[in-house]
Amino acid sequence: MSKSPFFKNIRFPNVFVLLVIVFVSCALLICINFFTIKILSANRAYANGESHYSKGQKDASRHLITYLYTKDQNQWKLYLEELEVPQADGIARKTLLKVGDNKVAREGFLIGRNHKDDLDDLVWLFVNFQQVSFLAKAIDEWGQGDELIFKLFIVGQEINAQIKYNLLTPESQKKFLNRISVISDKLTINERNFSNTLGEGTRKIKNLLIITNIVFILIIVLSVCSYYSIMVKRLLVSKKEIEVKNENLIIVNRELDRFVYSASHDLRSPITSLKGLIEITQLEDDIDQIRTYLGLMHKSLTKQDQFIIDIIDYSKNKRKQVVMEPVSLQELFNEAISQLMHIENANRITFTQELQVDQIQSDGLRLKIIISNLLSNAIKYADINKKEMFISVKTYFDEGYNKIEVSDNGIGIKEEYKDNIFEMYFGTNKNKGSGLGLYIVKEAVENIQGNISVFSESTIGSKFVVTIPN
Repeated sequence: MSKSPFFKNIRFPNVFVLLVIVFVSCALLICINFFTIKILSANRAYANGESHYSKGQKDASRHLITYLYTKDQNQWKLYLEELEVPQADGIARKTLLKVGDNKVAREGFLIGRNHKDDLDDLVWLFVNFQQVSFLAKAIDEWGQGDELIFKLFIVGQEINAQIKYNLLTPESQKKFLNRISVISDKLTINERNFSNTLGEGTRKIKNLLIITNIVFILIIVLSVCSYYSIMVKRLLVSKKEIEVKNENLIIVNRELDRFVYSASHDLRSPITSLKGLIEITQLEDDIDQIRTYLGLMHKSLTKQDQFIIDIIDYSKNKRKQVVMEPVSLQELFNEAISQLMHIENANRITFTQELQVDQIQSDGLRLKIIISNLLSNAIKYADINKKEMFISVKTYFDEGYNKIEVSDNGIGIKEEYKDNIFEMYFGTNKNKGSGLGLYIVKEAVENIQGNISVFSESTIGSKFVVTIPN
């Protein structure tokens, strides 16, 4: 049977699943990396914002202390200006917690000296990940810092009021300085905790990203390797199939050359004989001799007719597809015997049938060719010197297979010929057959996935057993 084309051999689900895995893994890897980079970028922006927050707080404390002792109004202005940085960040935090992304929050971040290109990342991370442990902890630290900033603001207002109304004393200066120092120390701890929390979160994200990348890259590599392995196997199978087909084509071409040569010879031979017999008959006046010549002509035409039938069977067996259908072996045997009774000495042969199996599922055309040729062979090679000639037909079921057995007590097959009887144009007696019959039988049996065996002894008879899958 012919092999399926290369692409039909590919197990589509396997290849499709692998391609889907690769596509999904790549898409997920891209998405994960994109969002991870965005998170890391937002973390960097918050770390940068914290540095402005811390610097603003410390500069504000420094200017406030200077103002406390110098009463320089310029230092008061600088204090208010620097304190506005952490205060604006605090407004942004409160707004995002209550309202979400809006203009007020973004303006707060801008006043807090954050870069305008970082605003989207700052807002996005806060809005979408404020419940995540590391960010929630950082936001809590941020809130505590804002409370301390508010206390620093109150201290500043008190200092400014006492300076304004000339109530500031050396003792109150010491108290104010102590309060500023305590607030600054607490803010320093608070700011450090905020930075550490963000740093810890960044490290966790980085490690998670590395692990995720390794996992998905391994999935992609393994999927691609599996896909490559499947494709290589299919290519090797395809290559092997092509090689087998090429070998089969070489064999077929050789058989075709031999067939054309022999067929042209066998077709012309009876015609040449007929022409010769006709020419001789035209010169003959003896009626009995003319009848003899006519008998020879009939034999020649019968031989040519059988040869043409063999060629037709050969063509059908080669070209027609196998069609599995219910077939009656009884009907095939009866039909074949009735059609072969014209062969010389056929009416002297006793036919017996022992059919334990009748209906089978197989190819009717091939079975007809097999049965007809086996019976035809048995008739042609009958031993006319024996008083009783017989052909026995049996069908039975054995070891899971249907079997057809055709046996006779004909002239048998010599030992040296047994290995060659299924070859094209091999015949022990060319006058009895074309040499195609058993070759066609063998091919027909192989087409229905069966096999044929022969048991024969010269002068005793022959038995052919055809085994057919159930």
